[in-house]
Order: sequence, then structure tokens, then C-alpha cells
Amino acid sequence: MTRLYTAAVDRSRIAVPYRQVRAVWDAQSITVYQAYSPAIADAALRAGAFVPPFKEARMTWIKPSFLWMMYRSGWGTKPGQERTLAVRITREGFEAALADACLSHFDPDVHSTRQAWSAAVAACPNRIQWDPERNASGDPLAHRSIQIGIGPSRVGAYAHEWVVGISDVSDLVEALRLAPARLGELGPRERPYPLPAGLARRIGASGPF
Repeated sequence: MTRLYTAAVDRSRIAVPYRQVRAVWDAQSITVYQAYSPAIADAALRAGAFVPPFKEARMTWIKPSFLWMMYRSGWGTKPGQERTLAVRITREGFEAALADACLSHFDPDVHSTRQAWSAAVAACPNRIQWDPERNASGDPLAHRSIQIGIGPSRVGAYAHEWVVGISDVSDLVEALRLAPARLGELGPRERPYPLPAGLARRIGASGPF
């Protein structure tokens, strides 16, 4: 099989901050994952952007964690999530999405009161969720993984301005579903993303900043 990514680092014995953005990234871009039906995936791959039947009028969720995407899609076996796309977006766009986001649940470490959180929810088009990271078997880990929900008013920018590349990694997903022991050999190498301190505090990421 073609090796699509640098070998993953085994972090099983390394303490990971509770809320940390981990991803495949470089100086210009960051990779996020989405799973779609063949119709949506094929259209996006042909256009190099998200076009119909992709719907811009609804929130779309992006996931920097490959394994959390695998948990969500059942390794590409759930209806409507058969095709996994690795979407490279600009770091500027990614950070803009975070700057326009608020937590989907109240967190007293981020907002002083529920009223302040409710006001932020009303003002922000995007959403942040920190859910338990998963291993290859789908079991929850002690630390969290970020999901970003991009609201309808920002989906157009994501679909047409931030995207710099879309790759179909469905064959890799199927190979790893059948042989999960090869995750360290073939899986993506995700590392901590260097969030600006103010942005990290805004989304409730763990310090130090």
C-alpha cells in the first residue's frame, strides 16, 4: 500500500493536555477530516471545493483528529459517511473559524456566567465541542479532541476560500479498518497545533500558552 502519511508517533505513554488541538499541519495549512456520501465526495474532489450536492445552508463539522473521525463514521461504514476526505485548509481560515466560535456547552473556566455564555452563543456563528479522543477501537481516552461546527454564514468561506486541497483517504480508512495494527505505520502524524494564546483561551484549550 502507498504510504500516505508520515508514521504516527506513539503517544500512549505521553501525557497529553486535557484539551489540545492536534492535527497534521504545516506553515500554511492544517488538515481536517469530513465523511460524506459518494455523491458529495465525488463532486468535491472534481471541483477542489465543496459544491452541490453539498449544502451551504447547514452547519458543517470539521475534525482535525483522524481517529475521532473514524469513531464518528464507523471507519467509513455508516450510511452517508462512506467516503472520508482529508481537507487541507489555510491556517488563517482555521483560526478565523475558531475566532468566530464559542463552546457548545457552558464552561465556567471560559465564561463567568451562564448569561455570558448564552450571549456568546447568540453572537457566534460557529461552535466548539471538546469530546473524548478515541483510540483505534473507538474507546474513549482521557484527553479531549476538538470538533468545530462552521455555521451557515461561514460555510461559504470554508467551502470556497479556505480549502487548498481535498484528498480521498477512503482506501486508507478501509485498510486500517481491516488491519488496525498498521495505524502506526500508515496513519497520519498529528502534533500539537500552535494556537495563539488569546485564541486558545477563547475556545477553552488547556495551557500553558
